[in-house]
Amino acid sequence: QVQLVESGGGLVQAGGSLRLSCAASGRIFNIKTMGWYRQAPGKHRDLVAVITSSGSTNYADSVKGRFTISRDNAKNTVYLQMNNLKPEDTAVYYCNAKDVDGLSLFENWGQGTQVTVSS
Repeated sequence: QVQLVESGGGLVQAGGSLRLSCAASGRIFNIKTMGWYRQAPGKHRDLVAVITSSGSTNYADSVKGRFTISRDNAKNTVYLQMNNLKPEDTAVYYCNAKDVDGLSLFENWGQGTQVTVSS
């Protein structure tokens, strides 16, 4: 079982920046991808950004050019640098890690961290 602990959320004005961190611990096999998803009230949980162990990244169109995902494999930690934040970025942000043991895939979620962007 992998535990994911997020930090870095908070309240910021539009145009500001925040940096989220997520550290994985526990029984880790081989974390293939780590990423961030977000869920606004009354909406589905959507992908924000993901990064593979080799550094390949994928972003939601709405955050391209504003958010940057990075990863420290040695620390099993993923970061999300969020710049030029907009009110529509307001949501609970969840860390996700896909851990692989042979043919078994384990999907793990953090508890979520609130990001609120005021206009």
